[in-house]
Amino acid sequence: MARGSFLLKAAAVLAVSLASFSAPTAQAADYIQVMPEADAGFCMNTSVLGRIQSKFEHQVTHVPALPKVAIAEFHNITLRRWLPAIPEERPIARLYCGATVSLSDGMQRKIWYLVEEGMGFAGTGYNVEFCVDGFDRWNVYSGACRILR
Repeated sequence: MARGSFLLKAAAVLAVSLASFSAPTAQAADYIQVMPEADAGFCMNTSVLGRIQSKFEHQVTHVPALPKVAIAEFHNITLRRWLPAIPEERPIARLYCGATVSLSDGMQRKIWYLVEEGMGFAGTGYNVEFCVDGFDRWNVYSGACRILR
């Protein structure tokens, strides 16, 4: 009998402790998240900016009638929108960023870019899509870079 009493008391203590540590129930508003400060800095990540510069160099080299310029500097980099990954609705987290770029010919242009998490080689890393104002000759981003704004 003492053993059964001990087991009942242990089960009661376990039940009370589990009830006190239970996770709060999810509310609909839980999916509205605030962008952490560290993630906002990802728009300024040197790897992301380097990938944009490299892809831009490829673009101006291979698309006819574009001036042969390079991105010299990025200015006023901002996070424009963040869409976190939500498994049932949107499995890919996306950062939409904007900036001004100085080109090698001295001109300044607006640039909008998108960083997609988990879209690199074999599902690791990230993918970067960008559009420099005036350089979307084939309207890939729907004229005036509308898709990435």
